[in-house]
Amino acid sequence: MLEVVVLTVALAILFDISNGWNDSANAIATVVSTRVLSPAQAVALAAGMNILGAFLTTAVAKTIGKGVVDPKAVTETVVAVALFSGFAWNAAMTRLGLPVSASHALIGGLIGAAYAYGGREILNREGIIKIFIALVTSPILGMIFGFLFMKLIMKLFGTLSVGMVNRYFGKLQILSSAFMALSHGSNDAQKVMGIITLSLVSGGYIPSLDVPFWVILICALAMGLGTALGGWKVIKTMGVSMLKLEPIHGFAAETSATAIILGASHLGLPVSTTHVISTSIMGVGATRRLSAVRWGVAGKIVLAWVFTLPACALFAWGLCSLMIMK
Repeated sequence: MLEVVVLTVALAILFDISNGWNDSANAIATVVSTRVLSPAQAVALAAGMNILGAFLTTAVAKTIGKGVVDPKAVTETVVAVALFSGFAWNAAMTRLGLPVSASHALIGGLIGAAYAYGGREILNREGIIKIFIALVTSPILGMIFGFLFMKLIMKLFGTLSVGMVNRYFGKLQILSSAFMALSHGSNDAQKVMGIITLSLVSGGYIPSLDVPFWVILICALAMGLGTALGGWKVIKTMGVSMLKLEPIHGFAAETSATAIILGASHLGLPVSTTHVISTSIMGVGATRRLSAVRWGVAGKIVLAWVFTLPACALFAWGLCSLMIMK
């Protein structure tokens, strides 16, 4: 039904806005907390680069479109339920100031809704395993890369004065923040592109999972709008509460995270950009001393990550089951 497709697109836009709202901290938190840019400058830079990043590739969108469920075996209603579940979770966690994975929310919602509709048979086990491996390993790589890259920077520039280091890396951090926002758009905006395209294929409106240009455009703009709104509680959690950052730390964390996210986007692998930048910050902080990272705050973030996918899957399963019964 055309009405359901329109509803799905509307929910997809809301999800992308909530994603950008929560994930604005990914690119903004470090550069704001180190006072390299004002909040308004950082938001404008991140929003623009997020939009640009969404046009880099559609490899991740195609993975989402066919990697979780059989596109021909689900309905637009299943996709709409998945989007609503993810949007509700993102919005709630952003209000609480907790950075969460939009990837986990969206994939969990799709798995739960699809399972309620057609059972295990319509789930793409091979694709789900591939996605799960990317989601699990990318945060680990974030911590390792952040730690090693920070160690390398300290070895190369450790003899310089603090003032000189902050001055040089303050300028470099503007660049690293811009590329972090670009990488975020290249991965996260595509997930909703894949979901909308999946809905269009399942409804018979387009023949393949090639993402239409108008879908790319609205997802890019929605992500940019969400970033411009700025989830300031999440920004405070990541940029202040978890670790006291200097420009050199922000540059190291953002550069490490950007390398991982852009690599994943090139390979068509959806990853949690929130997980990657958060663990990169943890890795950078651990080079100073383990106690530099406020592990109590980090623990709350990890708990939010852990519960995101199962919570969204369960909610979507329940909601879709009720709709089927009706």
